[in-house]
Amino acid sequence: MLTTREMTSTRPILAIMTIAFAVAFNIPFSNLSRIFDYPGVLRRPAGEVLDFFARGGAELVLTWHGFALAALLLVPLSIALSLTPARVASRPALAIGAAVAGALAGLSQALGLWRWVFVIPELARTHADPAATEAARLGAEQAFVILNLYGGVAVGEHMGQLLTATFVIMLSLLQWGEGNRITSTIGFVTAAAIVIGTNEGLAIALGRSGDLFGSVTVLGFLGLTAWLIATGVTLLRANKSNARIAK
Repeated sequence: MLTTREMTSTRPILAIMTIAFAVAFNIPFSNLSRIFDYPGVLRRPAGEVLDFFARGGAELVLTWHGFALAALLLVPLSIALSLTPARVASRPALAIGAAVAGALAGLSQALGLWRWVFVIPELARTHADPAATEAARLGAEQAFVILNLYGGVAVGEHMGQLLTATFVIMLSLLQWGEGNRITSTIGFVTAAAIVIGTNEGLAIALGRSGDLFGSVTVLGFLGLTAWLIATGVTLLRANKSNARIAK
């Protein structure tokens, strides 16, 4: 078990990592909004999206790659935040559950996002090729729609967001038990918004508009940013308190 001095030395690192992650995953998202009109572009016809993607070039592909890597960083971060000695000792099931949910959330969202890096570029090149037949273009559009519905909506968004919400709820419960009521409340509200947002995919499957749920998802991820920053600040404050006790 870590001593108070050892926890005091490691907690600031985890706090900085948490705050840095909160900022980092917003950078590629913001760039995608700027150069690809994301997520609004997904409401356009498949052919338009593919041609728009083809014009984006290397910058667009690398931005998607950065977005996927940012999602993947949730794997080690969620494990580090959940499996602290104190949390494992006091509430082991909740701590382990949070670590597993967070790791799976990061992995599933990264897998969904990587379709834009390793599969869609080829579909976009085929669709934009002047020598391509009409059948080839239509095939690229159909493949894009199927890939987007499964890899994007089902895996990356629906499953990934549900797992993210599960992680946030579990860690917020741990924070609540530790007396961090403001941070945990932000987490509960954030998780609720993310769960509501997952109905966007279900609405699409039922042939209805998911725009309202999509807007709630955006609010949920803004809440996620705020919750992560609050979590980092809480860790820094706890570190100062323990440092004074250690003296």
